[in-house]
Amino acid sequence: MSASDYQRVSRALISVSDKTGLVEFGQALAELNIEILSTGGSAKMLADAGIPVKEVAEHTKFPEMMDGRVKTLHPMIHGGILALRDNDDHVKAMNTHDIGPIDLVVVNLYPFEETVAKGSDFHTCIENIDIGGPAMIRSAAKNYGFVNVIVEASDYDHVVAELKANDGKTSIETRKKLAAKAYARTGAYDAAISNWYAEQLGEEFPDRLVLAGTRQQSLRYGENPHQSAAFYANSENRIGIATAMQVQGKELSYNNYNDTDAAFELVAEFDPAVSGPACAIIKHANPCGVATGSTLSDAYKTAFACDTTSAFGGIIAVNQLLDEETAQEIVKIFTEVIIAPEATDEAKAIIAAKKNLRLLLTGGLPDPQIGGRLVKSLAGGYLIQGRDNALTATPELKVVTKRAPTEQELADLKFAFTVAKHVKSNAIVYVRDGATVGIGAGQMSRVDSSKIAASKSLEAAQNVGETEAWAKGSVVASDAFFPFADGLLAAAEAGATAVIQPGGSMRDDEVIAAADEAGLAMVFTGMRHFRH
Repeated sequence: MSASDYQRVSRALISVSDKTGLVEFGQALAELNIEILSTGGSAKMLADAGIPVKEVAEHTKFPEMMDGRVKTLHPMIHGGILALRDNDDHVKAMNTHDIGPIDLVVVNLYPFEETVAKGSDFHTCIENIDIGGPAMIRSAAKNYGFVNVIVEASDYDHVVAELKANDGKTSIETRKKLAAKAYARTGAYDAAISNWYAEQLGEEFPDRLVLAGTRQQSLRYGENPHQSAAFYANSENRIGIATAMQVQGKELSYNNYNDTDAAFELVAEFDPAVSGPACAIIKHANPCGVATGSTLSDAYKTAFACDTTSAFGGIIAVNQLLDEETAQEIVKIFTEVIIAPEATDEAKAIIAAKKNLRLLLTGGLPDPQIGGRLVKSLAGGYLIQGRDNALTATPELKVVTKRAPTEQELADLKFAFTVAKHVKSNAIVYVRDGATVGIGAGQMSRVDSSKIAASKSLEAAQNVGETEAWAKGSVVASDAFFPFADGLLAAAEAGATAVIQPGGSMRDDEVIAAADEAGLAMVFTGMRHFRH
């Protein structure tokens, strides 16, 4: 006999932790006269539903032992799964040892990832590492020519439909697809265990790092139409783009995902209990306006005023419940995505009138102090680094000029440095009264970033009929030190009265002297925030 296109299923082995849909699936198999072998809780649930089932221990003539650690690791099981039905020696061995074929293996694994996510202790996590399950899954997947393997309940209906349509048989195409999914599942499972173990040992960057994710969405294309793309979620479970519920609007694009994540991570820096309502407007992963306000609507309008041109077609993130008044303001211009912890029914109704506008609700804010890994792909490898989770709202500030900043300047300096953390380097951010009034991003020269930010502040003022640039009387933040005094002098020329920067340049003394001569207050943070 050869591994022909279609193979009959006569016997199934079911051992699942997640019992979603188990009874209905078991009933369907029984109606197809497929014998069911099962273990423990799975066998009990099937039997209680009146479905004929045979315990694995009865099949192997060998009892479960060691608290269930040894039950399916037996030749009667793996011989039945791995045997090649078209190999005479394999068939002879099966007959000699009375090993019956197993044609369908249904296994989902001990909930290791969920156990870790709950913060369980070391021993509990170890006990939730499945051994027999992965072994059976891999055995079945290897023998895809004859054996089907199901690792997700979502595949039950498809397999049953194919069995019913083909007189109890499945196609080799189906078996291949199931095998591929099975190996992906065991690979991700082992990755979760490996990475968890490294964390327990304090190894931030182990010798062998395994990345795993679950596809959430296949995207129409990547950054450009000629690039393919998809979005995968990892096991981090960080509140944000991966956990958000899309209430309405078109599917998110690759660039939407990237920009929305940038927007929400930025606005999460502003705890509503401390900073009050906050809004960030993002374009091409850079903020074009960020502000706090007495109301969320005020915060949005102030952020929007910073750069009304760039805000068109942007991403809007807010740090609290999206209300009706704010929604009414947002829909006045074209916006790609709104992301918020929650929204009122009235706000949802207003946004619903814009059928293409995406609304994402996350249920909360991510903790900006929580760590994690950031991954960047390079030719032939990856760069891995920890998340920039330094709390920039309260850096250790050192006044280095003759004049110390006023209380208002100090508040704005902290705000500006927080925003600068989320602006592409070289980053210059002008802030006045808790709102950005000019942002310069991604330039090769810090002086150019200063000039661009100042130009933006003049443009913002002119948009509302004012003649004096909003940078006048503002404070300015730089994500890294000023290597020369020219960048600082450009900020002073724009009208800034106080400066926040990391410090650490060989010419710090020169820069400090220039600040003193210009009458600026300047503080050093001792911390930089490059963002490439």
